[in-house]
Amino acid sequence: MDDIRLADLLRRHQASATFNLNPGLHQAGRSFSWRYGDKEVWRLGRDELVEVYAGFEIANHSLSHPNLPDLSLADLEREVRDSRRILQEWFQQPVRGFCYPFGGFDPAVKEAVRAAGHVYARTVTECEPVFPPADPFEFGVGCRFADPWFWARYERARASSNSVFFFWGHSYELVDESMWADLENKIARIGADPAAEWASIERLF
Repeated sequence: MDDIRLADLLRRHQASATFNLNPGLHQAGRSFSWRYGDKEVWRLGRDELVEVYAGFEIANHSLSHPNLPDLSLADLEREVRDSRRILQEWFQQPVRGFCYPFGGFDPAVKEAVRAAGHVYARTVTECEPVFPPADPFEFGVGCRFADPWFWARYERARASSNSVFFFWGHSYELVDESMWADLENKIARIGADPAAEWASIERLF
């Protein structure tokens, strides 16, 4: 449910973001999912997803978050294709992006993602520069939101011509108010930078 607070924070600063969703894991109402350290992680109910994520890019994260390279071809296709179809029905918007669960992929997974109609797929591989990727189905990241070198990486990207700075993380990782304040400071500072412009991943591609 931390995504509710995160989405509000992003809207407050007019920041772009992509939310990677697993439609097969959302029940009719809110449901307990797992524990992250001392914190209970709950999933949003199906009936509140459209309102919570309104205005943001929605990307496919598979139906139920398995390690995709371990699946049979039939199960792989179901996890990738069915989840994209469901998300597009729920949100009434194109779903063009994919995020590999656990960052796991192989040639068969990449082909299934491409064949299902996606135009890019995100990995968890850190790289500089992040864009344009050599392969749109191996789109890497700059760093996590809590990376101690966050601002050094941002400044390197800022100093490059036609550069993209892409950071990521899970809202459940924000376990105390200091972490929330730190993330809001980062988003506010980037938003106030006259050299920076928020962009969705879809827009890049």
